[in-house]
Amino acid sequence: MLFIQDFQDPVPHLLNHEMTLTEFKFIWYMEYSHRMWGRAVGLAYILPAIYFWKKGWLSRGTKGGVLFLCSFVCFQGLLGWYMVKSGLEEKANSYDIPRVSQYRLAAHLGSALVLYCASLWGGLSMLLPQHKLPETHQLLKLRRFAHGTAGLVFFTALSGAFVAGLDAGLVYNSFPKMGDRWIPEDLLTFSPVLKNIFENPTTVQFDHRILGISSVAAITAMYLFSRKIPLPHRTKMALTCLLAVAYLQVTLGISTLLLYVPTPLAATHQSGSLALLSMALWLMHELRRFPK
Repeated sequence: MLFIQDFQDPVPHLLNHEMTLTEFKFIWYMEYSHRMWGRAVGLAYILPAIYFWKKGWLSRGTKGGVLFLCSFVCFQGLLGWYMVKSGLEEKANSYDIPRVSQYRLAAHLGSALVLYCASLWGGLSMLLPQHKLPETHQLLKLRRFAHGTAGLVFFTALSGAFVAGLDAGLVYNSFPKMGDRWIPEDLLTFSPVLKNIFENPTTVQFDHRILGISSVAAITAMYLFSRKIPLPHRTKMALTCLLAVAYLQVTLGISTLLLYVPTPLAATHQSGSLALLSMALWLMHELRRFPK
């Protein structure tokens, strides 16, 4: 009965007219698994936090971080519900394909990335001893470079949510040009112009391309710049891993585009963005200022 009830939602009827109940079950189980996994992640944060807190194993500084993470994981769950809700709202007199709001999808992904980054940073701080690096002018430049690059990688990953939310990966399946042009004609067809950035599939894909290429270029330049600076072995390893994952990720992105976005490859590309962000965060952690 639960499958039949959910089968009445607008998505199966308007998006896939010939979908059978058996086919719908596969999608339903995917969604259900994601929800259950999200709840399991929430419990994995909250239950140990309660136990460690009661045992007195958390320092004063750690308690603040733990409270933030536990609060944020709850916020992430609520944001996920808010996102899904947007795809189940049947609009009167509308013939649009029902889909979740790309804005809410981006917010849900963005908050997940923030939660992941905060967790990873905390883990790295506990597990990896900090280097005492000489505060030279070149090191300061490299540190700023690493911060800017990590921010660029983050926003590139975030822009992927708009690509997914609008199916923008299916608009132009050629590279490096979009069709037969470097700049497509329908780049700014929406009015007002600002609306194109978030709602025009062509502009969304164009922006994602530019951000991706800029990320790889920035990482390459940073790697070459770092070669002039004496760095610890672990820091050099972080730089090398970041460079390698960046080129792997751009290869995955181009392949996904040229092959018309097959789901397994698209999912791998999405996972690659998280791996790239992890490498960027690791490098930031390696270069952080030693406390006095």
